[in-house]
Amino acid sequence: MRPLAGRGNLPFKMEKEQASGELVFTATASLPGSDAHSPSNSTITDVEIQREHERNDNPSGFAYPTHGVSVKQAEADFAELQRELSGMSRQYSQVSGHHAGTDIEKSTHSSQDKLERFDLEGTLRGNKKDDEESGIRPKHIGVIWDSLTVKGVGGTENYVQTFPDAIIGFFNIFQTAKDLLGLGRHGQEVDILQNFRGVTKPGEMVLVLGRPGSGCTTFLKVIANQRFGYTNVQGDVQYGPFDAKTFAANYRGEAVYNQEDDIHHPTLTVGQTIGFALDMKTPGKRPLGISKKEFKERVITTFLKMFNIEHTRNTMVGNAMVRGVSGGERKRVSIAEMMTTSAALLAWDNTTRGLDASTALDYVRSLRVMTNIYKTTTFVSLYQASENIYEQFDKVLVIDGGREVYFGPAKVAREYFESLGFKEKPRQTTPDYLTGCTDPFEREYADGYSPANAPHSPEILEKAFNESKLGRDLAVEMATYRKEVEEETERSNNFQVAVKESKQRGAARSVYSVGFHLQIWALMQRQFLIKWQDKFSLAISWFTAIVVAIQVGTVWLDLPKTSSGAFTRGGAIFIALMFNVFEAFSELASTMLGRSIVNKHRAFTFYRPSALWVAQIFVDLLFKSVQILVFSIMVYFMCNLVLDAGAFFIFYMMIVLVYISMTLFFRTVGCLCPDFDYAIKFAAVIMTFFILTTGYLIQYQYGQKWIRWIFWINPMGLGFAAMMANEFKHLSMTCEALVPNGPGYGNLANQVCTLAGSIAGSLEVSGSDYITAAFEYKPSDVWRNFGIIIALIIFFLATNMWLGEKITFGAGGNTAKVFQKPNEERKELSQRLSQKRDERRAGKTEAVGSDLEIQSKAVLTWEDLCYDVPVAGGKLRLLNNIFGYVKPGELTALMGASGAGKTTLLDVLASRKSIGVITGATLVDGLKPGNSFQRGTAYAEQLDVHEPTSTVREALRFSAKLRQPYHVPQEEKHAYVEEIISLLEMEDIADAIIGTPEAGLAVEQRKRVTIGVELAAKPELLLFLDEPTSGLDSQSAFNIVRFLRKLAATGQAILCTIHQPNAALFENFDRLLLLQRGGRCVYFGDIGKDAAVLRSYFARHGAHCPPDANPAEWMLDAIGAGQAPRIGDRDWADLFAESPELANIKSHISELKETRLREVGEAVASDDREYATPLWHQLKVVHTRMHVGFWRSPNYGFTRLFNHVVVALIVGLAYLSLSNSATALQYRIFVIFYTTILPAIILAQVEPKYDISRMIFYRESSSKMYGQFAFASSLVMAELPYSILCAVGFFLPLYYIPGFQSESSRAGYQFFAILITEMFSVTLGQMIAALTPNAFMASLVNPFAMITFALFCGVTIPKPDMPKFWRSWLYELNPFTRLISGMVVTELHDLKVRCKPVELYSFNAPADQTCGEYMERFFTNGGAGYIVDNATALCQYCAYKVGDQFYEPLEFTFDHRWRDFGIFTAFVGSNLILLFLGSRYLNFNKR
Repeated sequence: MRPLAGRGNLPFKMEKEQASGELVFTATASLPGSDAHSPSNSTITDVEIQREHERNDNPSGFAYPTHGVSVKQAEADFAELQRELSGMSRQYSQVSGHHAGTDIEKSTHSSQDKLERFDLEGTLRGNKKDDEESGIRPKHIGVIWDSLTVKGVGGTENYVQTFPDAIIGFFNIFQTAKDLLGLGRHGQEVDILQNFRGVTKPGEMVLVLGRPGSGCTTFLKVIANQRFGYTNVQGDVQYGPFDAKTFAANYRGEAVYNQEDDIHHPTLTVGQTIGFALDMKTPGKRPLGISKKEFKERVITTFLKMFNIEHTRNTMVGNAMVRGVSGGERKRVSIAEMMTTSAALLAWDNTTRGLDASTALDYVRSLRVMTNIYKTTTFVSLYQASENIYEQFDKVLVIDGGREVYFGPAKVAREYFESLGFKEKPRQTTPDYLTGCTDPFEREYADGYSPANAPHSPEILEKAFNESKLGRDLAVEMATYRKEVEEETERSNNFQVAVKESKQRGAARSVYSVGFHLQIWALMQRQFLIKWQDKFSLAISWFTAIVVAIQVGTVWLDLPKTSSGAFTRGGAIFIALMFNVFEAFSELASTMLGRSIVNKHRAFTFYRPSALWVAQIFVDLLFKSVQILVFSIMVYFMCNLVLDAGAFFIFYMMIVLVYISMTLFFRTVGCLCPDFDYAIKFAAVIMTFFILTTGYLIQYQYGQKWIRWIFWINPMGLGFAAMMANEFKHLSMTCEALVPNGPGYGNLANQVCTLAGSIAGSLEVSGSDYITAAFEYKPSDVWRNFGIIIALIIFFLATNMWLGEKITFGAGGNTAKVFQKPNEERKELSQRLSQKRDERRAGKTEAVGSDLEIQSKAVLTWEDLCYDVPVAGGKLRLLNNIFGYVKPGELTALMGASGAGKTTLLDVLASRKSIGVITGATLVDGLKPGNSFQRGTAYAEQLDVHEPTSTVREALRFSAKLRQPYHVPQEEKHAYVEEIISLLEMEDIADAIIGTPEAGLAVEQRKRVTIGVELAAKPELLLFLDEPTSGLDSQSAFNIVRFLRKLAATGQAILCTIHQPNAALFENFDRLLLLQRGGRCVYFGDIGKDAAVLRSYFARHGAHCPPDANPAEWMLDAIGAGQAPRIGDRDWADLFAESPELANIKSHISELKETRLREVGEAVASDDREYATPLWHQLKVVHTRMHVGFWRSPNYGFTRLFNHVVVALIVGLAYLSLSNSATALQYRIFVIFYTTILPAIILAQVEPKYDISRMIFYRESSSKMYGQFAFASSLVMAELPYSILCAVGFFLPLYYIPGFQSESSRAGYQFFAILITEMFSVTLGQMIAALTPNAFMASLVNPFAMITFALFCGVTIPKPDMPKFWRSWLYELNPFTRLISGMVVTELHDLKVRCKPVELYSFNAPADQTCGEYMERFFTNGGAGYIVDNATALCQYCAYKVGDQFYEPLEFTFDHRWRDFGIFTAFVGSNLILLFLGSRYLNFNKR
């Protein structure tokens, strides 16, 4: 669709001409700001309430009075709009806002007389003349492909990788290097598509059909010239006169692909999302020079009306985590976004998924309109396409196993396949029939035909087509097209001119429509909105910054300008800098997660990725500079740093610059690494080097020479050095640390200050001298470091921009599945399943397995059911007085438009709601459901949530073991699982790893697993299914519904929501519950043969279903579910509420309750326990699965082990073979202090792991599989083996490389301290995750927790120097206080100290005394240290004689180390208690 390419697709309204009953589009193009275009003026401020009020007022779904989308009249409408833009149409502004404030469906039609109908032929003729006069060229391009073959990776059975495989693989150096660079090859190369040929001309629509996995998505991607991810694309693809390479280089944005999944920025509104797309695609040449603002406003309004989502304009798009528009509305946003591209060739991949039948038809009709008007070349793949949808297409491409088995006119496709010998199926829709002919297990042959004399494989079907008349006609058509392209140069010239004129200034030679500077400006506006509208994250970020600023400011409150404040002043500066660096760390995750959106927009040629990185930095600077300013003011003045305006500005500026440079660094890592595991490994290594070379924990001159150079490329080190120089060059400190001191030592001439940089005989120490002596920093280096940081920012930004342009990570052509390694049992089971399948197919048997006997006779009834949810300003009713029942042996369909409340009703009936108020009566056999109700019902939810590391068989067995009664033998449960696998036709994937939607089983296979898991439970009462056929092809959908039909025949009661059912599928249901928007019931009753009962009900009320219509689609149109208005002048819900049918239902419900109450009263009381199995059995089964899951997650365990070992190695080597000098004492403490970074390493992995596991737990616990204790304890125990391994990997290099004391008693204590730290970190992460709603929220808590632990443990500021408020409680409650205290005293106790010459302080003894005599009283009074030579007059003093003297001022005691160890271990216990309480009482699964 090309509404933007200079042809002026602008707002229109649709009015109904009653006389003809057809749609007439009437141009009432209103100006921006008019009522028709402006957001509602309602006083209701809450958007959600406003939407619901509008829905209730407009049950037809915000439709204008139309009969859906009429292609012919739409063309006339668009042509008239173009005339208006060319200045040749009438002005309609006086009728804008015509419908404001009226009920569209109940309004009269007198207003129609005011509007003039268009002469279609005259309008189109006039439009052609208008285009010529405006000088706007048509932008038409066809595509021809010949011998097209696409190769990808996969096709082989890969066995699941385990934890040892990751370790072994890492030491395969060459493969590891390739993997790190993203060059690793996995699997073997296979053909995805083979020898495709065809041609599509401008103005043609092609429907692409095929079973899942046949290659439809690959074809659409390649035809849209998106070849990334495939190993090789062979053959000739020509876009007009251009080959694929030329087209990609010069016209990339003219061929676009819309993927199946909807990926958007969740915190942008619908209007902002489409508006940004228009900013990137508004043509440079617009008719009559209309302003960009007016053009943008009109097109946004057009799209919103066209797709019936005008009410969502100011609603956030949302996603799984952010509340926004519904799934169907989000799909329509994706469609509108791609339409803004104004591309000449469009490929749409299953874009009707999640849309109801009426909306799907409206969408395809809209595509037809656009294709006709703008002569685009359109390809669409659809699952479950109706006959009405099929009729919109010119051609159809049928793919079977990567082979082109038909490409030609849509009208003769059915006839062609029938001519091959396939059985005629007149009741089956054409798309279903064509796809069915490619399914070896579903196709049927006509009389006289069989696989022996008719096509029966993709290769034979391909050969048959190539040899057929249609195949020969295609060859002729292709040859003719090539000749036309060569001869008709005007079309290609027009195309080139049109593309050039569509570009704005600054983009003439680019594939993008706007210049680089305009891309940056638009992206800056978008990024600002993304950040500004994510108020929650913004508030958390500000809250954390302010709290940490208060902590830092109060810990170092009013620092003295004395020697005692020198080291602590450096600590305050270091922590202030480090906190903001860790804030930048979150960019790593956001960069990785944002890739999919960047890739999509790059394919649409919205903007260069490099423009995004530049824009983001400006927006980051805007937001963070304000936050850092507030943070800096609080820290700077509370700590009493130098009160100088210039010094404060440099302090603030350095933090901002270091934050920006580290943000760019993390984004560069995110662009460079193929996945998050590699990024974490890379970032952990580099960050360790950066922290080590900052200069605070190990001074530059004392650092190992092999890492010292890193300082010069380390923004943190350069920034810290500049901030220290900036602070201390203004200071002159009074010395308080004189040696000797005490009674009798009052002569300064015989004393020395122990602060670095001091001068004997002077009490004043220059700050400049101090930093020069202690750190080798020079005050003159401030601006030098500033310049280097600026250079690093430019380098990181340039690298980021280059990587963003050149490196693309994504999936393409990956067809490999991962299987569990076979053993004897699995081989035997698979053999039996295959044998059973072959027998079934040979005999074409339809029988249900003998094991599927449902014993329950229970009946579920609901009366006057209402459901209200709280919203701002009141409550909102989602279900409104619903009556109904489900009986054993019956299959009931639950249908309605998107947003009608189908899933809500299922959730309420299945007792899955955790918020809101439910009124009315939901009864089982006339009684209120007991504790066992959720266990006795099975609910296959819409989202396929499974343990990704389990195989299909394991997932089903897990369900059977925990949900079938405990007394049932395990062999019987396993046998039943095999029966389910067979019935759901999952024999080939029984041992396949389920995986994730991105890398694992296909959508259709995951849906089967979801149903299988519920069936394996042998539900005693009911089976609920929420859209079990969405996202499936027609054949798979039919198979699932056919199976449900067979299941119902055995006595199962089933209630099932369903979208887009064809007539054959619909007739499998016994009863229908039809809802309309607002949660009101439109019909509940029998469907009847050929929907006779349903048709009769509607006919009685004036709605007559045409004989050739699909009742399932027609009834949705009749009640106004899509854009079409309802039939009749009364609300269908009101009609049903007054109907005799509802009265009969109420009477029948009463009878059912009475009958079942009598029968139940005579029966033996059933088991009413909440869970089917005892706790110990739950623990055994759940723990086993969790351990297997961790074992099969090699990246998780190995990334953690890698980070532990590498960080310990780097730190150990940085402090290699420490001596017994005075400086080395401080370094030993810093080495121990590195133990406190373990939580930072571990929390980043543990919290997302817990969050993912909790999602699975919520789904499984709602079915009462197992309790929260089994879940939480299984995670704790599964982490334990890896914690021990990581503790060993961290301890050995960290302890022995620096040369710590090797006595077993000391080494043993240190190892156990590290092990407890490991366990503490894991349980801390799990506890934080349990107390927060998601991993993102948990990650926001982490910096605060880490800073608090590091700040108050006694290292960065000793306990005596800590303010009394913090010292009295937070210091004592800090777990790391016990860790550091115990490890420090264990290492330093009785350690003899020998100062190096540079560490000695020299002073003269009085003239009549030797050093020994002069210092005797000092040492007698408890003074620390020793004199090198007592007999001389020049005293050389070492500050420490033994390690104990170093830690005693910190108030650490060797005698308390085991006490501290016990207290630290108790903190692990407190984490576990909070973890179990949080998992038990905090339910974040709000639904």
